[in-house]
Amino acid sequence: MSKLAINGAKPLRDIESNPWPKWPVWGDEEKKQLIEVLESGHWSYNGPKEQQFNKAFAEFIGSKYAISAANGTVTLQLALEACGIGWGDEVIVPGLTWQATAAVILDINAMPILVDVTEDTWCIDQTRIEEAITPRTKAIIPVHLYGSFADMDAIMEIAKKHGLRVIEDCAHKQGGQWKDKKAGSIGDAGSFSFQLSKLMTAGEGGALTTSDPEIYEKLDALRNCGRRPEGKQDDQRTDGFYGDEGNFIQSGNYRITEFQAVMLIEALKRLPEQNKLRDENAIYLNSMLAELPGIKPMRRDERETAEAYYNFTFRYQKDEFKDLPIELFRQALTKELGFAVEACYKPLNQCSLYAPLTKPWRHHITEEYWEQINPARFDLPVCQRVYEEESACFHFNVLMSSKKDMDIIVEAIEKIYENCDELK
Repeated sequence: MSKLAINGAKPLRDIESNPWPKWPVWGDEEKKQLIEVLESGHWSYNGPKEQQFNKAFAEFIGSKYAISAANGTVTLQLALEACGIGWGDEVIVPGLTWQATAAVILDINAMPILVDVTEDTWCIDQTRIEEAITPRTKAIIPVHLYGSFADMDAIMEIAKKHGLRVIEDCAHKQGGQWKDKKAGSIGDAGSFSFQLSKLMTAGEGGALTTSDPEIYEKLDALRNCGRRPEGKQDDQRTDGFYGDEGNFIQSGNYRITEFQAVMLIEALKRLPEQNKLRDENAIYLNSMLAELPGIKPMRRDERETAEAYYNFTFRYQKDEFKDLPIELFRQALTKELGFAVEACYKPLNQCSLYAPLTKPWRHHITEEYWEQINPARFDLPVCQRVYEEESACFHFNVLMSSKKDMDIIVEAIEKIYENCDELK
């Protein structure tokens, strides 16, 4: 008789009677303010709610400035442009990340340079960065992935040594803290996503943070059709566009609405307490996972003084599970617990969503450029091993439950370990 839910046995958790916490979270205050915006008639374009959020987010991150934008993809693009990066330049990125981190580099005609990751954080391997630097290199985009921080001490030291810009991809890291600084306040700029699954959400949306006034002014112009930041227009000028006469910035409309700003104002108020709960549960869960055969928790750097989790992740060792393929392990764990346990992102040198050679009409600028942007030219053995053999990931909403529920996760892994012969 089968003992595992994947084979028809009773799962450890009945999600119909005992569901996991839902996401997104919202309340009456959002309803009230959304009606206020609706009735005001001021639905977008530097409205009071947007300005309120920008100020609050900058204070929270610890940067001088914060600017809202349409999504976390375009924020990365605008940050690169504001740093003067473009045609022929190289930008170093980790090989394990959402495809947008590299795709935005293509969109400004620069070249993404893929670097392997560390096996115990899945963030860019700081020891591999310098060997990827060439005279064309202009920036590094470290990605704080899932629940880990890139080594910002090493990255900032390398950037200073070689005169490079650092743009933090903080899509997964709202509120995470490295030493005494929050993610997004360490590099030249920080890029955040507020897409539906993120720690703060308005359905879609993004933000940029910086303490550099020149970068800020360019960012604000770039996201607003080339217009200069409000209050920066010259008295003699009436067009309100960024730059001196004859030197305007070509850009588009990447603004958010007042409705989104309302959602973000309230999300930011909840974030610290939510992060605290998720971190307490993650610490508790990791302490138990460390005792299980065949399971390795991610390494938490002692310099991380506050954690933020987009996904909770751990590493699976199939030899301890009688060589049970990780795909079957994840499927069995999903059935026992009633939430999706998935692989990490597919490495960018294999990712079907990151396919620059499918757009020759846009990216085949020169033969050299065409060859350089081919992701298949990069060797990413750690990324590949993590994706194919080791990664187990689930969404942060699970961490918004109780310690008793963390016990159930451990129990489910133990159950699979004890009965893995059923799956072979």
